[in-house]
Amino acid sequence: MAAFGLILSLSNFAQELNCKVTVIAPQIALTDPALFNTMEEAIQNFMNGRKWTNDTFEFDERIDCNIQITISEARTSSSFSGSMQVQSSRPVYNSDYKTSLFSTNDQDFQIEFLQNTMLQFSLDQHRDNLSSILAFYAYLIIGLDYDSYEDEGGTPHLLKAQTIVANAQNAGNSGWKASEGNQNRYWLIENILSQTFKPLRKCMYRYHRHGFDKLYLDPEGGRQEIADALIGLRNTHKIKPGNYNFQTFFFGKSDEIVNLFKPAPQEEKLRVYNVLKQIDPGNIPKYEKMMK
Repeated sequence: MAAFGLILSLSNFAQELNCKVTVIAPQIALTDPALFNTMEEAIQNFMNGRKWTNDTFEFDERIDCNIQITISEARTSSSFSGSMQVQSSRPVYNSDYKTSLFSTNDQDFQIEFLQNTMLQFSLDQHRDNLSSILAFYAYLIIGLDYDSYEDEGGTPHLLKAQTIVANAQNAGNSGWKASEGNQNRYWLIENILSQTFKPLRKCMYRYHRHGFDKLYLDPEGGRQEIADALIGLRNTHKIKPGNYNFQTFFFGKSDEIVNLFKPAPQEEKLRVYNVLKQIDPGNIPKYEKMMK
């Protein structure tokens, strides 16, 4: 019985990610559709079947995330390009609500994929572009999730994402270099780990752990913490206006912020609105609706 109990308890442990993967190729007519089904399965197994940390996760503690890959071009029978949308979320304490942690649409997606190929990854080298892209986002998702529970708690995992970027510098694929634009994987992780963007990471922690996780107990106090967390981004925005990391943050948060503050007293709404229209001008129409 003791051995059975040990096996049962071990079966409750799981890998870190609960990743749902979709691969679509609406414009690719000459490639066997079965290849994209195989790709979808291989990516899902890679994300969910690998142990990314040394920490113990129970099955219901896995981090929910979604990947949607859109293949727009087949350069050869095994060479593809397109885009990859990545999203992650985490539960809010004592509620059924899940709050968005990360959302982006990676336009630098060029891969090689052969039928029945098992994806391999090693942190100390760049094996192929697909496994490096997937591992980069796996560590980024985990790092940001940890940041939302502990102040800068995700640093070890974010540093691994940065290592992947460094290893891919000479691989010849786009998305990994500073010189290729300011909205790619290089700048995403470079900004997160820079001193300038420390307030954004602190915002992630305060917004979720002291804000959303305490809304059930003290709605007004939780909203106050969230407002203060957002206001704390003002100086960073002045230094780096329109930054990619701000865009990804508010892409996942703007609707949530509106829904949270819309029923709040007008004075409370005005306080956060005056900051939001400065640091997230692209969503001003949404925030104006919040004020009505």
